[in-house]
Amino acid sequence: MGGMAGPYPIRGSVVLPEAELVWRFSRSSGPGGQHVNTSDSQVELRFDLANTEALPEAWKRRALQRLAGRLVDGVISVRASEHRSQWRNREAAAVRLAALLAEATAPPPPPRKPTRIPRGINEHRLRKKKRRSEIKRERSGKDWKRQAMQQGWG
Repeated sequence: MGGMAGPYPIRGSVVLPEAELVWRFSRSSGPGGQHVNTSDSQVELRFDLANTEALPEAWKRRALQRLAGRLVDGVISVRASEHRSQWRNREAAAVRLAALLAEATAPPPPPRKPTRIPRGINEHRLRKKKRRSEIKRERSGKDWKRQAMQQGWG
């Protein structure tokens, strides 16, 4: 089998460790030609996240926490079957796993600094609200009794 296009960087100088990747191949589902029944082009890539030495400890903790729903006994698996060739599916699975780990190990965003609304903007908003409510109240026919009293009709 030809060489892979790795190494697959996760973030910075940390790369996906080839030695810790477990590959499984099976037949892809879906349409194909005469060749499809004999080729194992679907790829399943498994990576033991819980026992890896390739990731810094803080990254590993963060990834285990964030990917908890996808892990089975600390192992994460990624499938690829969109290409017809096994080699391209291997590439796709490895790239997908590297992207998943990059996202899961990313540091949390800095906390949002609360800001106050400037007083002038708030006052302007309240003036517009009051003006709008007056316009709507004038349109309403519910005040006809009071208006009639003021006009001297009632």
